[in-house]
Amino acid sequence: AGRLLADGVSAVRVCTETIYRFIYGKEDCALELYRHLPEGRRKRRPRRSRKPRDGSIPFDCRIGQRPDFIADRSQFGHWEGDLLIFRRDLGEANVTSLVERKSRYTVMIKNGSRHSRPLIDKIVDAFSPLPALARQSFTFDRGTEFRGFRALEDGIGARSWFCDPNSPWQKGAVENANKRIRRFMPGDTDLSTVSQQQLVALAHHLNSLPRKCLGYRTPAEVFMAHLRDCG
Repeated sequence: AGRLLADGVSAVRVCTETIYRFIYGKEDCALELYRHLPEGRRKRRPRRSRKPRDGSIPFDCRIGQRPDFIADRSQFGHWEGDLLIFRRDLGEANVTSLVERKSRYTVMIKNGSRHSRPLIDKIVDAFSPLPALARQSFTFDRGTEFRGFRALEDGIGARSWFCDPNSPWQKGAVENANKRIRRFMPGDTDLSTVSQQQLVALAHHLNSLPRKCLGYRTPAEVFMAHLRDCG
């Protein structure tokens, strides 16, 4: 609805809350329009935080030490990362999801296990082709899979920051992206049947959707504009 208004296609704008109330209203429940929402939830529900993860993080890498220009999204090239886990009986494969904070551009990487160094090495490989200004830092939670973060600095010169315990909202961009991804890849997805190319295609789809927070431009449009500015 916002994109139609931004493009001048329609002079009428429907309030977002009106759309959600229609979708979740009792009289329209049978239409199952919730299936078309990013998260595909049958019912509206409040956000829930994850369980805290143990482990000490160096003081200079804690999110409280992160510069304000990262927090306020005023500078391009700062990412958030997380791990999407699937049913244990389907194997150890998982997906690293990464989102650039300013453009909301999403990258997805398939992993064979949760071992930190191979996981971090794949991030280094994926981001090495980008200009240095497009990969300045990464913000993670305190999961053990990101303990090899020093390899990011050694490999591509990127700093790492870590959220406070039980504070997933501190990396809200990737948390939101994960919910969108789960619509297509729920927890019972067998990753042995999913290739990296398919993950790239899914990320392309997500990056092609207009976003209200971007003035109804797409993450891909915003990301490429900033990438051109990096030279």
